[in-house]
Formats: sequence, structure tokens, C-alpha cells
Amino acid sequence: MVLNLVGLVGTNAPTSYNRMLLEYMQHHFITDATITVAEIDEIPLFNETGLADVPSSVYTLSDQLTAADGIIIATPEYDHAITAALKSTIEWLSAATHPFTTQPVMVVGASLGFQGTARAQDNLRQILNSPGVNAFVIPGYEFLLSNAKQQFDDQSQLTNAKTISFLEECFTHYLHFVADNRENLKLVREV
Repeated sequence: MVLNLVGLVGTNAPTSYNRMLLEYMQHHFITDATITVAEIDEIPLFNETGLADVPSSVYTLSDQLTAADGIIIATPEYDHAITAALKSTIEWLSAATHPFTTQPVMVVGASLGFQGTARAQDNLRQILNSPGVNAFVIPGYEFLLSNAKQQFDDQSQLTNAKTISFLEECFTHYLHFVADNRENLKLVREV
């Protein structure tokens, strides 16, 4: 069975190595999963007063995430954390619709720096585990793409065989995690 996954771009920037990474995954893993790349550029800054009239862009994204078998979030790292746009998006979703609840999530990230997105990924994992979000985040298998500018060729393809191999290893574990999550939820519903 081919899984239906959503790859969430963790920035509203028009050009992003994280979008490029998700698009690479979309094509590279096409026999294992259908990955739809979703954007957050139309989600406004979160404001609690807006909950009286939640923007349609929030509902559209929420429906997309809820319908998926799993979610891959590609986060850049800004000042040792996720982007304000991604945090705001998660705040809208956790306050209005809760699409992350029990969804299996894989966190990946690409950065121009040497450390990849290690701190942003830790930050994102904390947020995804918080009450109201309640995502099931795959433990370990953190894919951190450092020096992103040198990692892609002119056709937006990863070029380092070891990097590709590690991404494949992480993704294979994520596919098992999604399958296990689906089976466990099925058992819980039957009880």
C-alpha cells in the first residue's frame, strides 16, 4: 500500500532548501509514498482574537493534514528555533482544529550552516509533543542537512551518496513508524 503523506514546508520564504528537500523526497520516494508538498505562506500570524473567524487557509491546511497517513515537516533554523511562520501555523492548527493529534510526524531540515537544523528540530519536537498538538513524532532518525547550498545540484538533486543513503534509512524507519501507528490506532479503536 502506497502511503499518502504531506510534506509541510516550515517557512513562508519564496525560496527554501527545505522546500527543495521535500520536493526531492517527493520524487525520490515515489514508489513508497505519495508526498504532497504543502505551504504555509497563506497562513496569517496567529492571534487568539482570530479564533472567532478562523481563516479559510487554516481549514484548508488542516483538512490536508488530517486526511494524510503521516506528515513530514521540513524546518529551517532561525536563531536556534523554528521559523515564526511555522510556529504561528502550528498555533492556529492546535487552537482551531487539532490535525496533528495522533498523526505520525517525521522532522527533517536543511540549513546553510554546519550544524544543520539540530536546535530547530529539538524546538519543533517540543512543540509537537505539547498538549493541544499531540503529534506522534518518530524518535531518533533525525535528518539534518547541513551546508545545503553545496548539497544540491542545478536540478535540485542531492549529490552526496552518504546523505542520500541516510535519508533513505530515515524514511524507511518512518514508513514503519506510520504503519505501526496505524495498526496501534486500529487496535485502540477496537477496544
